[in-house]
Amino acid sequence: MRGPSGELVENRIIVWDVEQSRGLYSKGYFGKPLGVAKPKGTDFDAPLLLDLIEGYYLLKNGRLKITFGGRKVGLRRLRALCEKEYVSFRDKYVVYEKLRNSGYVVTPGIKFGCDFAVYRQGPGVDHAPYLIQVMKPSSELSATHIVLSGRLATTVRKQFLIAMVEGKRVSFIAFDWWRA
Repeated sequence: MRGPSGELVENRIIVWDVEQSRGLYSKGYFGKPLGVAKPKGTDFDAPLLLDLIEGYYLLKNGRLKITFGGRKVGLRRLRALCEKEYVSFRDKYVVYEKLRNSGYVVTPGIKFGCDFAVYRQGPGVDHAPYLIQVMKPSSELSATHIVLSGRLATTVRKQFLIAMVEGKRVSFIAFDWWRA
């Protein structure tokens, strides 16, 4: 397979080749350049660090080759690792894939206390207007959780959404906060 190649290192994938890193980043803002807090386009000179879910998406779509110890990592092996690393990986991946395939840029939302931050254009181009929490319809959702999520989203000027996953179907529930 031609194109970018990354190395599995613990629970991340690193694209060491800077030109491949720039190319991959320029085609959807995948990953984050190592040591670059806020990259401006592809003007960086560093390897690219990918989360497992990004790597899984790219591998599944034939856009990235992944190795570990010099050997090829297949989709089945990477999925098994993702299932160990992510709680409810299947559901999170369904949401990630749906958003990516719909043209959104999806990044980890850990700094916001949620699953994903979602951009219309990309980091450094616009601000992420959405914070996404992935849940099952059977999940319990407390009023406290809604208020905490809403307060955080409002503070950082984003809309909080819950992505409800049933099989391959995803429904989004949005919460709006208004000031009187």
